[in-house]
Amino acid sequence: MDSIKKIFAAKLLDIKAIKIQPEQPFTWASGWLSPFYCDNRKALSYPELRNFVKLELCRTILEKFPEVEAIAGVATGAIAQGALVADELNLPFVYVRSKPKDHGLANLIEGELKEDAKVVVVEDLISTGGSSLKAVEALRKNGSNVIGMVASYTYGFPVAEKAFEDAGVPLITLTDYENVIEYARETNYIRQEDIPAIDEWRKNPSEWRK
Repeated sequence: MDSIKKIFAAKLLDIKAIKIQPEQPFTWASGWLSPFYCDNRKALSYPELRNFVKLELCRTILEKFPEVEAIAGVATGAIAQGALVADELNLPFVYVRSKPKDHGLANLIEGELKEDAKVVVVEDLISTGGSSLKAVEALRKNGSNVIGMVASYTYGFPVAEKAFEDAGVPLITLTDYENVIEYARETNYIRQEDIPAIDEWRKNPSEWRK
């Protein structure tokens, strides 16, 4: 799996899915400021890479969660990836909204799952883990048995690792911050003058530049 993490990290950087700009930091949904942004959804625009992600997510699911009965994607970033995975595995698919639809049936979960279905959640990226675990909570309240989550990328923050542990949700990702940064440094993708800011942010991301 480590080799896959290195390979996928290289592929993300090759398509410039990583942006690093300490002078104009990004604001995440959590409210955190960050000099680093990973938009791995760009992989959807590259057929060969899209297929790589799909097959590696499928391989991970079959290896780690062979009892899986359905796939759930987290809106909006993982709807496409989740649907591709479900199609490859020939399994039912649903996706989970961040909040109920404000018209029609006011659904939070789009699609249909059988009672107590063993569900693997597909996510595109894990930062604090808050939105991902909200989807897990919604599925559990709906009567599903969430057996794990797979994602393309994680920042690997302790707060997220603890949240997943507390929620009892095993998380497997195709790559992570460490592998991306290692390859970025090896290939000079990162400007040397930006490294101190990135290292400072990594030590205490919730308080960076506040």
